[in-house]
Amino acid sequence: QHLLSFYRALNVLYMESVRGGQPAWVSAYLDQGKPESLLSYSRMKRFRDHLPGVIRPDIIPTDSGMVITELDSVPGGMGLTGSLSHAYAELAAATGEQLELVGGGNGIVEGFAAMVRDLLGDRTGCLAIVVSEEAKDYRAEMIWVAAQLRALGLPAYCVSPRDLRFTEDGLWVSGEPGNAQPVAVLYRFFELFDLKNVPKSELIMYSAKKDKTLVTPPFKPALEEKLAFALLHHPILAPFWAKQLGGETFDLLSAVMPRTWVLDPRPLPPSAIIPHLTLSGRAVADWQTLANATQKERRYVIKPSGFSELAWGSRGVAVGHDLPQTEWVTALDTALGSFATTPYILQEFHKGRQFDLTYFDAQRDEIVPMPGRARLSPYYFVSDGRAALAGILATVCSPEKKIIHGMKDAIMVPCALAAEPRRG
Repeated sequence: QHLLSFYRALNVLYMESVRGGQPAWVSAYLDQGKPESLLSYSRMKRFRDHLPGVIRPDIIPTDSGMVITELDSVPGGMGLTGSLSHAYAELAAATGEQLELVGGGNGIVEGFAAMVRDLLGDRTGCLAIVVSEEAKDYRAEMIWVAAQLRALGLPAYCVSPRDLRFTEDGLWVSGEPGNAQPVAVLYRFFELFDLKNVPKSELIMYSAKKDKTLVTPPFKPALEEKLAFALLHHPILAPFWAKQLGGETFDLLSAVMPRTWVLDPRPLPPSAIIPHLTLSGRAVADWQTLANATQKERRYVIKPSGFSELAWGSRGVAVGHDLPQTEWVTALDTALGSFATTPYILQEFHKGRQFDLTYFDAQRDEIVPMPGRARLSPYYFVSDGRAALAGILATVCSPEKKIIHGMKDAIMVPCALAAEPRRG
């Protein structure tokens, strides 16, 4: 519920900034580099309260607690998590093992179905999961999700944008040969920065504008920027967040979301400093001060805020203490120089704690140990105004990896609750 509250508050903050009720620089940051046509569309009254139906944070377990490094606006891995959970549940049932998977063996599919049914309301038609060419690597898992949804009685089809047909009545898709169905809900599995390369994207937006089709996640780039974490930590905005979120949620999110700054190259007045940013206890007033930081001092991550192909996956990410000085300076200069089109952020780096796992090595035909650091990806689905946890995917990479993602030599496994130790 805390993350859903964050999205609601961010949505309010953006619109109040646009209208003049909050500082203008808030919406200016969130709008930076976006086409005016998309911004105008996102602000339409019809979409005012629309929020993402799927919430997926990236969480790093550290020695001192959990850290949310970002919120994924168009998360992959749902089908992978769902199919793995299903397989583990079946194996546990066959062997009699007590395995309490988070969300259960079918949690992802049931959560997705609940979200879609909530969006459907009294609409008639099917769900179309539209996967773009740029996101084609995820098409297979979303085809699996659609098939599982149909097994639950929900008409759902995974299609490419070209498969959609537009009429005056809205969007249509051929679910079965010779059986075209109206698209009541469209799950957008493509990034907003890629709209110009997505066939029929304008028709999708037109259909949503005319309320013929409901699209989630909505066409709201302001909700898909990593710099939202910088807004949460900005002292000027603290009263807004405290009021909108409530003290408990504000304190919790401030603790688990790392301090983040927008790499804005504009000079500060002589008496100003960058809030909360220090090097060895010294206040920082100029980003170029970071260029001379020692390896120990630059425990920060630089990454694009959003609306860029570099913000997809782990591309464009630079880990300060993992780079030689010259490469760190280059990354900093590149980020500052990209502000006009693609704002970058600076974020505190938090080292993940180490876990000891085992996996099956097919070449050696045996179970082998592997130490590693983990990223947890929980999937929450929103229905009836609440976010429900449906499953968690753990991705574990070897300890020397600074960036944890679904690489080929990572362990990827669904999470389960630990069994309580026996007493006596």
